[in-house]
Amino acid sequence: MKYQLEINQKNFDVTISSVSGNMARVVVNGESYDVRIGKSPDRPMAAVQPAITQSAPVHTDLPTQVPEAVSVIAPLPPAVPVEGEPILAPIPGLILDVKVAVGETVTAGQAVAIIEAMKMENSIASHVSGTVRNIRVQKGSQVSTREVIMIIG
Repeated sequence: MKYQLEINQKNFDVTISSVSGNMARVVVNGESYDVRIGKSPDRPMAAVQPAITQSAPVHTDLPTQVPEAVSVIAPLPPAVPVEGEPILAPIPGLILDVKVAVGETVTAGQAVAIIEAMKMENSIASHVSGTVRNIRVQKGSQVSTREVIMIIG
């Protein structure tokens, strides 16, 4: 879905390319972002992080509340509420193995999946300890960089 937004007298071309659970892939003025959708009393509605590391300046002057017109123009499908930390694919590739199951306890640094990229096997480790809440890939799945693989809570 494509939108043109004006926020604080600045124009933004916004494309929502995919929504998976409580994560959305959004392109704003040509820069790709992964956006976590949800409400928290001490954070803005959507936490935005660049999908790729770039040397471009980070803009912190964005509003903390979405203008009413935006929410009316661009309603998102309901998100599946899953609390926890997403484990993201560090590179595009093929999932060779998922080493954990939903409900299993993992520790920070533990390998949770194996991804093949450019004929090399790469271990994907959890950056947090917790319980596997949701697995979004399976053996044989193709993933993109920063695609959510699983949620650890």
